[in-house]
Amino acid sequence: MENTPVPLPRTPYPVVSAQRLAGNIARMQALATHAGVRLRPHAKTHKSPVIARMQLDAGAVGICCAKLAEAEVFADAGITDIRLPYPVNPSNADRVLALLDRITLSIIVDDLDVATQWSGVMTRAGKTLGVLVKVDVGFHRCGVDPDAPDVVETIARIAVLPGLSFRGLLSHAGQSYTAESPYALAAIAARETDIMTGLAAALRARGIAVDEISVGSTPTAALAPSQHGITEMRPGNYVFFDRTQVGLGSATIAHCALFVVATVVSRPAPDRAILDCGSKTLTSDGARGFGATPGFGSVFLSSDEDVPDPAIVIERVSEEHATCRVPVDSPLRPGDRVRVLPNHACTVTNLMDRLWLADERGALTPLPVAARGRIW
Repeated sequence: MENTPVPLPRTPYPVVSAQRLAGNIARMQALATHAGVRLRPHAKTHKSPVIARMQLDAGAVGICCAKLAEAEVFADAGITDIRLPYPVNPSNADRVLALLDRITLSIIVDDLDVATQWSGVMTRAGKTLGVLVKVDVGFHRCGVDPDAPDVVETIARIAVLPGLSFRGLLSHAGQSYTAESPYALAAIAARETDIMTGLAAALRARGIAVDEISVGSTPTAALAPSQHGITEMRPGNYVFFDRTQVGLGSATIAHCALFVVATVVSRPAPDRAILDCGSKTLTSDGARGFGATPGFGSVFLSSDEDVPDPAIVIERVSEEHATCRVPVDSPLRPGDRVRVLPNHACTVTNLMDRLWLADERGALTPLPVAARGRIW
């Protein structure tokens, strides 16, 4: 009996190489093991309990989620150790208490008043919530100021609040995404380490136990073996990688697992082609890296090569259109399919109901993005 070929999905669609995905998971776990730190990957990149289970099976101690709604999806799927490196407001106390009935949950705080409110919630409920204090190591988003004269006193007061179990310190060197060179990237990681271990030493000198020093960023992940004193790393993007990570030297194109398959829908001028993957597919994120990364993704004409066509530049994206500058002699015609390496894989995933997992033969299996859109 002949096998009936499975029709290809309608474009645009995201395709993930199962082989590269598994390889990326294995390599990051090996790196963490070599560095002597626990790996707790951030699941906001893939939003898939299936992929989370792959990471846990490889040796991860748990996962991170961006928001409570994400955590609820992963808890429903049987993931039992979840950390939210996000400042959860006590207005969400009912949801946190419900999760604590099912899983081991920890969150971050960076404000004494908020921590005190959480202490009151937990004391009244007769429960204990794990907390880590977020430290601003240079990204200037969330976190206590490590240079503030009262920072050690503030953290020490949080650490002894009833109803809270102080786990330690947590940081995210998000400025690593704008590093201008490998040397700048190494300096960012070194500065992060100095800040975090210095604060931990000051707290320990006051008799405060600091069991965890957690850092997280895919660009700095390879430097973990040099970050002496850290206990946990939380990279997320590494499962797929993307054009930004290639630009920052975190990966090569051969490591990139997620691409968008798109169709040429118009060739309205000799130097222009239109793809059907606009901002609702690729998003409008620009790429970052040590060199120039123009456009909204790299275009590959072949389905099995890792060399993009440098002459094709996605110059503009509107909602449903990707406007490409192409050579006048480009063979692209309406109906042709191409692959696009997105600038930022995490945002692409959040726009998709499902990914298509491709095995070594190219056979596709749908993989639901179960936590898609769970941003509350």
